[in-house]
Amino acid sequence: MSAATPGFEEFVAARGPRLLRVAWLLTGDVHLAEDLLQTVLAKVWPKWRRIAADNPEAYVRKALVNTHASWWRRRWRGEVPHDEVPDVTAVPDAFEGIDLEQSLAAAVRRLPGRQRAVVVLRYFEDLSVEDTAEVLGCTAGTVKSQASKALRTLQSLVPRTELVEDGG
Repeated sequence: MSAATPGFEEFVAARGPRLLRVAWLLTGDVHLAEDLLQTVLAKVWPKWRRIAADNPEAYVRKALVNTHASWWRRRWRGEVPHDEVPDVTAVPDAFEGIDLEQSLAAAVRRLPGRQRAVVVLRYFEDLSVEDTAEVLGCTAGTVKSQASKALRTLQSLVPRTELVEDGG
């Protein structure tokens, strides 16, 4: 990255961790999340001057959702099988300490792609129905119906007792 893109490095430094969390919630894997975010940032960088003037975080968030959806459609996993297993060193999961029930995270990863995107944008990113619809390129009604279906699925996958602490 060069000095020809003022503000890009600052944006990545400031918003990168939050965008990585979005990518992780979409992919369910820290390494795929890093790949997804890096791919999107590489696509955004040449357009930065045009994007920076408006709402760059919303643009990047939409690019994350769209790129993840295209990966999912192509079943791209970014890995090529080899005959020999390389030496593996343990890499700590950057999200190991995240305050999120593991059962809820697993349940979110089991949702279909569109429902997962709605849940991530609406409930983890706290976007409005309208903003979520804009990111996903659909109507507000579609966001509401997908959210409703996703929440019903999550309720069936994660028993209420796991989500309530001390009977509260």
